[in-house]
Amino acid sequence: MYCILYSTWPDGAAAEAAAEALVAEGLVACCNILGGVRSVYRWDGKLQREDEVVMICKTRDDLAGEVTRRIVEMHTYDLPAVVRFDIAGGHGPFLEWIGEQVR
Repeated sequence: MYCILYSTWPDGAAAEAAAEALVAEGLVACCNILGGVRSVYRWDGKLQREDEVVMICKTRDDLAGEVTRRIVEMHTYDLPAVVRFDIAGGHGPFLEWIGEQVR
């Protein structure tokens, strides 16, 4: 019924702007932005190292596709990381709050 979307961003300002848009549009109840992430990955055949931030968005399952599309639209990366994790359980009143906050 509820899920979390995980995404990485180049900096806190970009992630916060996206988070504000997602909340304002009623697509997510809340986004957490976590700093201090160091990503190591291969891109264009070369090993890359970048400082990034992680954005974790809480929403309903039926909105996950639209949230993903909006993140991709707002993102500066050619291939933004957006991964969905289903919420199997948790604090009932908090989960209900998520449902009340989104459209």
